[in-house]
Amino acid sequence: MVDLSTAMTAAQAERRSRTQGDDREKKVRRTGRNLGIEPFDPVKHVQKEKADTASMWLVLGFSLTVTLLMRYVLMGSTDPDNSKILYILPLTCIFLIPTLHRTVMPERFVEHYGGGTWFKSAFLHTFTFLALSFLLVNPPFGDIAAPELASKWTVVTDDGEDITYPEDMATSGSTLTWFTDGSPVLAGDAWLLFGLMDNVNSDGAVVEVTREYQANVTVLEENVSYWLNEFERIQNGTVHDPSNNSVPDLTPHGELDQPFSIHLGTNLGEGTHKITVIITEQGDPWENVQSYTWNLVVTSEVAA
Repeated sequence: MVDLSTAMTAAQAERRSRTQGDDREKKVRRTGRNLGIEPFDPVKHVQKEKADTASMWLVLGFSLTVTLLMRYVLMGSTDPDNSKILYILPLTCIFLIPTLHRTVMPERFVEHYGGGTWFKSAFLHTFTFLALSFLLVNPPFGDIAAPELASKWTVVTDDGEDITYPEDMATSGSTLTWFTDGSPVLAGDAWLLFGLMDNVNSDGAVVEVTREYQANVTVLEENVSYWLNEFERIQNGTVHDPSNNSVPDLTPHGELDQPFSIHLGTNLGEGTHKITVIITEQGDPWENVQSYTWNLVVTSEVAA
């Protein structure tokens, strides 16, 4: 005779044993497909690898073609102020990649392409275009950068015997202050000195300099002969502060920098002299322009 408690315990044990047996049977009977694993097909895998390789070369060729058209067709007819179109338009060609694949590639390759292919192709096109365009717009294939200031600029005075530098010596900023120690004018001939550097050669640059003082604008001519003839005096120039006997290095790259000397005038008056320097160079394919605006402040105050 069996009591109720013992019968219930036996029934639960039997049910648990039957359930575990069914689970083991199900695990044995499930195939790889049911587990979410696709069967490996060597032939299909080889075809997919070939399709991916063909896609890579197609995108590389497409990017090269787009870059060459941008550099040698579109760039020459585009104003530098609208240069953004030169990058935006080629990058939008990403949307043509799926159509290009379906048009050019055989059907046995197209069936292997999907969203992952377009994602990888978009990145490949973007970085290939950027790399090639950077290469083609810089020397020796192109030049889209105008010459720029080699180091610093300064204004010196020449009384025929000594060349005197200001207290600030030289500046890479936009303002240079000359203290005349009580004099209403900056005595002697004032010369603007600076050097230009370029990624190709700054010798072909045209430099236009104007000086604006009390609403009067004067066009100044470059006189490189002063720099060449007075090179030793410039290098050995004196300064107001005896403790500061260094001379600014305006052409730190040696012969690679082009020196410029411009006569600003004689006995410049007290006040602010606005100096505008416009540098123009015929680059490839554009005309490159660089401009600087400097202020020479002549004051009768005594330097602190």
